[in-house]
Amino acid sequence: MFQKPRTAKRLHFDVIPKAVDEYIAHLDSYAGQSPADQIANPVWHIHHGVPPREEVPISFSMLLNLASASNSSDSTVLWGFIARYLPGVQPAAHPILDRMVRYAVAYYHDFVLPAKQYRPPTDQERAAMQDLMQRLATVDAGASAEILQNLVFETGKAHGFENLRDWFKALYEVLLGQSQGPRMGSFIALYGIQETCALIAAKIGTAVAGVMMK
Repeated sequence: MFQKPRTAKRLHFDVIPKAVDEYIAHLDSYAGQSPADQIANPVWHIHHGVPPREEVPISFSMLLNLASASNSSDSTVLWGFIARYLPGVQPAAHPILDRMVRYAVAYYHDFVLPAKQYRPPTDQERAAMQDLMQRLATVDAGASAEILQNLVFETGKAHGFENLRDWFKALYEVLLGQSQGPRMGSFIALYGIQETCALIAAKIGTAVAGVMMK
């Protein structure tokens, strides 16, 4: 509302993820801005000139995808993934992130879960996802999001996807039950390589037994 207050807006529950992430972006930029730019920042007005200082390292949209993949109804499950991905980040020291985690679980169950529509993979997609699972099994557990993103990208190319958007859309629809989704490398890094392999195996009907995780 702050950016274009006179423009008609779609005020519905589906705008919440984008609005939250925009708020976090404004909050993150505030400390490095000049006084004039700070006053032009929405968080100055939202918090009456004293916005909180907290680094929020994970977007609300990514938390929603994490809740979706884990099908979690408990915020402590999401915090388990976060603590492994970002050692030292704890709820007590990150109250904004803690609220976002709890809200992500609630939003997922209220608005995302009822609309999920999983589909089975095509033969091409199943072969590619099987290959992706095998490739992931050879990667170090602490591999960066960029390395994982490149691995997903190369797997799609290797299996003849002329438009790689179709490959990523297939991953979203088969694994997450939605047509759009996160940057896969970042998601895998947060969710966990072994957990991602198990998710792929469950959705394509392939046993993960015998796959050695590096």
